[in-house]
Amino acid sequence: MRRKKARRSQDLVDQEQRCALCRLCDDDPALLGEKVTLKDHNLCVHYFCLLTSCGVYQRGKEDEGVFGFLVDDIKQEVRRSARLVCSGCKKKGACVGCSVRRCRRTVHFPCGRRRDFLSQFTGLFPSFCPDHSPTQTALGGPDLSPPRSCSVCLDPLDPVLSFSVLKCPSCHSSWFHRDCVQRQAHSAGLFFFRCTLCSNQKDFQEEMLRMGIYIPERDASWELEANAYSELLEVYTRCDALVCLCSDGRTHSAKTGWFQVIRCQLCGSRGTHRKCWGLKLDARDWACSDCTEDAEETASTVTSPQGGQRSLLSKLHSSPISCKRAALPVGAGPPEGILQSLGLQLCPLSMWVELVRRADFDPTRTLSVCFKDPQMTPLPSSLQDGDAARQYFLELLVQQIQDSVVFEGPDGSKNLALDSQALRDDLYLDVGCLLALSLAHGGPPVGFFSPALYRCLFNYPPGPPLGLTHMTPGTLCTRRVGRIAEAESVEELREAALGSRELLELAGCSRPIGSLEEKEALVEDLVRFTMVTRMQLPLQRFREGLQTLGVFDQVQRLPSVFHSVFCEAEVHLSAQTLHQLFSIHFSPQEDRRSRETPVSSFWRRFLQDCEVGRSSVSLKDLLRFATGTEELPAAGGLPSPSISFLHRRGGGGEERRLRRRECLKDEGLLPERELGSKRLLLPVTSSYQAFKSCMEQAIS
Repeated sequence: MRRKKARRSQDLVDQEQRCALCRLCDDDPALLGEKVTLKDHNLCVHYFCLLTSCGVYQRGKEDEGVFGFLVDDIKQEVRRSARLVCSGCKKKGACVGCSVRRCRRTVHFPCGRRRDFLSQFTGLFPSFCPDHSPTQTALGGPDLSPPRSCSVCLDPLDPVLSFSVLKCPSCHSSWFHRDCVQRQAHSAGLFFFRCTLCSNQKDFQEEMLRMGIYIPERDASWELEANAYSELLEVYTRCDALVCLCSDGRTHSAKTGWFQVIRCQLCGSRGTHRKCWGLKLDARDWACSDCTEDAEETASTVTSPQGGQRSLLSKLHSSPISCKRAALPVGAGPPEGILQSLGLQLCPLSMWVELVRRADFDPTRTLSVCFKDPQMTPLPSSLQDGDAARQYFLELLVQQIQDSVVFEGPDGSKNLALDSQALRDDLYLDVGCLLALSLAHGGPPVGFFSPALYRCLFNYPPGPPLGLTHMTPGTLCTRRVGRIAEAESVEELREAALGSRELLELAGCSRPIGSLEEKEALVEDLVRFTMVTRMQLPLQRFREGLQTLGVFDQVQRLPSVFHSVFCEAEVHLSAQTLHQLFSIHFSPQEDRRSRETPVSSFWRRFLQDCEVGRSSVSLKDLLRFATGTEELPAAGGLPSPSISFLHRRGGGGEERRLRRRECLKDEGLLPERELGSKRLLLPVTSSYQAFKSCMEQAIS
């Protein structure tokens, strides 16, 4: 009898706590709405059950009944729904029905969530069964691989849009579980609910309302907490000196005098008594030891041009550098011309840039370089010009980036490496920024990307999925996938899979192996996981860095044109290449022009001799002499190299002119260069041998 009475009393308690519409005791405000209990009327109901019920309407004021739903109307809806059977749990009391008239499906609201029943919390609060509910479409080409994790909870998700998996309509990169985004909306409220990646609010909220996410019209939950930010008003009043001399203890702070606690002027989270730190009686400016060490370390990095790898790859300024500029209407053409058009966006204002970060760095300004300590940074005497120094710096920078921890693999064919420290320091963004700046400012071609990395970044060239040959040779993952690919029997395949069990579990490929035919699909899944899925964040940050000055957009428009810039180790120098690189400017005077025309032919012949080895100088020597660099810049040089002519000066008189012509046959003038404007002055001679001798003498 006692057990029966206890069970009966428990049933009465459960009856009071059950929702009158869905008959559940669950209390989850984010997924079911606020649970309201009216003890006077012996009534308990979920707010979402009321909103989505077909036969009850809000006829009262907000303070009447349950948020405007009158008690009599709620009881009438309970009686109406008592005859309807839920298509989910097969029990009576289904109050939510599909809004399509010809559809007769009805469910309890919690059962509807489990059965993909979509309810919209706007307008007339309609609900739709899975056959009639609105859906989302995955926009974007095959180059945009869907994410494998929820952008709210970061747990894995199946990248297939469905009732339980939604995405942002603006960036198409933020995917999330329905329950996660509903809890986010419940916490953030109307004024703070937005996409976690692109921060879009208007389009994002409209789409979430369409897909059945309830957004409460209130402030964020963290803003409604009482005294939520009261600790921000507290002032630090503790002495952190190694030895405190105050007799009243470390927490004592006088209003004035020796034992007044003054705080660090940099961080504000450390303090000391004036007496305990040996300060003056009127001292007010003080910095703690931690801030002093950081400041000294930063200062030492700034003063030394050889600050190591991090000095070259450090962030160039405190704010994000990836500022986008308007896209240029360029067509298919050589990459040099496109990169030059990007470089022409630069403002004419120049500034000196050291090898370390500067807070006022602006990527839209003209880049100039000054080596402040020639003893610590050896600079060839031929590269003392500012433009040549910039080119020399960019060559060193690209080489330093290639050898950094961000990349792995053989020289000339690098893949992105997954490095935890690089992720924490955001080096992937830095490297992308610096490579984009180097290209836009006339630096050398990148040249060390592997075809697989270029394909992951720009989806070119299209083709079959990535294979084992695209993976970085020599790594642990490559060896394990190679063992699986080399298996010739089911036993060998199972043994290789057992040895790579951890990798298979991470890739989501840990499944029983029944036949050898499963090997190809298994290898394909592992390669995709190793090179694409687990590298999503590094690839994303690297792309954002390449957005600097619009470089990424231009490359993505014409990936076939830029393939050689990123993936070919070195542009082959030829006589034809140099001849096309330099534009020739003749003098307007007719008599000078007649003497300069043969010299232009001498120039082409001299280039051919340098190419085939009939000259004591090479094409690289000639390019270094004329432009200050041994490699052709990816942007073709800023400004473009040009050729003018150098005439001998002298007075009038026929006799003197004849004597000068005879002299030109044997000696000629030495060529000159203007590295700032990249102008080469060719000597005007009467014969090719004299021209060749003058060029070799000056260049050697």
